[in-house]
Amino acid sequence: MEHFSIIQALCRAAMADPSPALRKQVERLRDALVKDGEEKQAASLAGILMAAERLKEVAPSRIERSRTHLPGETLGRNTPVPVDRETAAPLAEIIFPSEIDATAPLFNATVSQAVGTIVDEWANLEALSTVDIAPAKTCLIYGQPGTGKTRLAFWIARKLDLPVVLVRLDGLVSSFLGTTARNIGNLFTFANRYRCVLLLDEFDAIAKVRDDPQEVGEIKRVVNALLQNLDVRQNIGFTVGITNHPKLLDPAVWRRFEIQLEIPKPDFEVRKVIAAHFMPPVKAPDSHLRMIAWFTEGSTGAEIEALVRTYKKATTVREEDRRGLLDTLQQFATLNAARVQSERRALLFGEPAHLFRAMHDDPTLGFSMADIGDIAGKDKSTVSRWLGRQTNKADENGVTHG
Repeated sequence: MEHFSIIQALCRAAMADPSPALRKQVERLRDALVKDGEEKQAASLAGILMAAERLKEVAPSRIERSRTHLPGETLGRNTPVPVDRETAAPLAEIIFPSEIDATAPLFNATVSQAVGTIVDEWANLEALSTVDIAPAKTCLIYGQPGTGKTRLAFWIARKLDLPVVLVRLDGLVSSFLGTTARNIGNLFTFANRYRCVLLLDEFDAIAKVRDDPQEVGEIKRVVNALLQNLDVRQNIGFTVGITNHPKLLDPAVWRRFEIQLEIPKPDFEVRKVIAAHFMPPVKAPDSHLRMIAWFTEGSTGAEIEALVRTYKKATTVREEDRRGLLDTLQQFATLNAARVQSERRALLFGEPAHLFRAMHDDPTLGFSMADIGDIAGKDKSTVSRWLGRQTNKADENGVTHG
């Protein structure tokens, strides 16, 4: 099936929280693939269906039983959070499962499968206990900004039906000698008292390498306090650390985390799925989604979302003139220069024939002249003329195009 990888990614994202009707449609697609002899693709969908069945709302009753194995009290909405003694700034913020988006984050198949195993372990806690194994309780998520790390941590907490104790670094880190280490101790004491997911965002701010020549002795006290508290919490509750700067972390901190999950930038297929996810209620043609995915090579999910917002504004505000997607891309690249890959910028603002040729010859895009015309706001004959002109120039220079 053409573009099956996109369909597979959509099915995987949808089956993270499926309705009966949606599940039925995925089953119909699996059966149709079997009938057409597409055994490998059918098996892939069967695997997605099986994983969803295992999790099945991550089996609420099983998750509920798993939660009872976590020590501690239940966090309430009126539970006071600890504060910094000098400034009275709160050390944490509480986010409850009902306040977290239920939509599964969009990652490639490898990362999605790995994330599924984290939740699956908790859904099968009783089975694991029969072989004297416990689910992982520490997870370090790292990657570039905008790749979905924090959203993933919140989603895991929602699937586990546990509130998030989100560390407020502005309250935790203090300029007073010894106060930051004390705040860390108070924060962990609070988290250990309740059943929750402790989320340490911007983790590198308190987990830096202790021999950093730019830091004074205070950072050593802070990291030592952090390590001691992580050791104590290891058998008490679930802890997630998030960082954009993994190289800054102290080696001893890495060893405290059973799971060390890197979130990469999305590949072409995932970029297209992300664009499609953020596009409603605007209906974009498939060629536009492919162009957005191609244009955002090297971008994060957050950057793709920003481009989709620009696209939606343009198609709404300028609906009457329909100047084409390229005009929107040029607008976005001008206002977000640092977010656009230099090679793509050069093509976008260079000779149109070079861009048309790149679009036409890229097998990932598979564009026809009509597609290019629609994207560029030109008719098919104009596109053909530009491509012919570029081909003639290339031939004069001894270059041929396949």
